[in-house]
Amino acid sequence: MTEYFHEEAAAAIRALREAASVCRDVQASLAGRSDGAISKQDSSPVTVADFASQALICRRLAESFPHDAIVAEEGTSQLRQPDHDAQRAQVIQRVGDTLGTPAREADVLAWIDRGAGRRLPGADRFWTLDPIDGTKGFIRGDHYAIALALIEKGRVVFGALACPRMALGSGKGVLMLARRDRGVVQMPLWPASASADTAQPVRVSPSADPADAVFCESYEPGHSDQTASARIAARLGLRRSPLRMDGQAKYAAVARGDAMVYMRLPTQADYRENIWDHAAGAIVVAEAGGRVTDVRGEPLDFSCGPRLERNSGIIASNGAVHGPVLEAMGRKIKG
Repeated sequence: MTEYFHEEAAAAIRALREAASVCRDVQASLAGRSDGAISKQDSSPVTVADFASQALICRRLAESFPHDAIVAEEGTSQLRQPDHDAQRAQVIQRVGDTLGTPAREADVLAWIDRGAGRRLPGADRFWTLDPIDGTKGFIRGDHYAIALALIEKGRVVFGALACPRMALGSGKGVLMLARRDRGVVQMPLWPASASADTAQPVRVSPSADPADAVFCESYEPGHSDQTASARIAARLGLRRSPLRMDGQAKYAAVARGDAMVYMRLPTQADYRENIWDHAAGAIVVAEAGGRVTDVRGEPLDFSCGPRLERNSGIIASNGAVHGPVLEAMGRKIKG
């Protein structure tokens, strides 16, 4: 599996392992409490771990690829405010502890904001990052993912998912790496010494029977139209309860056959998804032999800026049941 460990993959592995370590430590300290979170303008929470994770990953990418743009979820405008002095100090402390050397406030804030810029549509190459995808699950002590993807000329060419709460063998912590046209592998997220020798190919479930499918959907009902999902499941004759998870861990579950379908159905007709919420997961499923489209059956278009402006909703599957799922939605299948 050494073909996965090119320069971009090597940087991503190191960055995601550092970020996952700080996230693991912060999650343990939260123990389900949300009092350490900052509420953003859209009312979604952001924690010390979100900021520290983004700082660490952007730092590593800047070292390895100083000319690459990064489109990430977080910025420091709220973190810089005086009423968040305590959280800012915690972020700096956590970053320094992870690096093993004291971190300067100016450096940490600059690393975070390296990912806060917005690139122009049509940029040839840039990274997109969600430092914690599924922050509410993270706070609850459940699943979340750290998602990093490289986009070139509007196409995702490399993706990495760190899923610290996902089981692998007798332990927890999965790192998935996908490279366009080269497949996808999974390996232990920890220990840091785990190398290419521990990586194993990942494939979707081969089943073509929709009735046997386990489908994933968002844990939070506000993230997807779960009433519509239930109707689609009934039309398909699905016998199993949905697997509800936070973040792009759902994509990882589909990629390795824990589930066969992930449905994210828009709750508003004009809602458009953020690219950092889907880029890494989409290539992981596709390279595992699955298929990812919007609810109309159209491929995801990452060439429009920070949102999937030309797409509505997400359907990810093992491929074999993709057509029946779209038919159950009453949509015309395209592509």
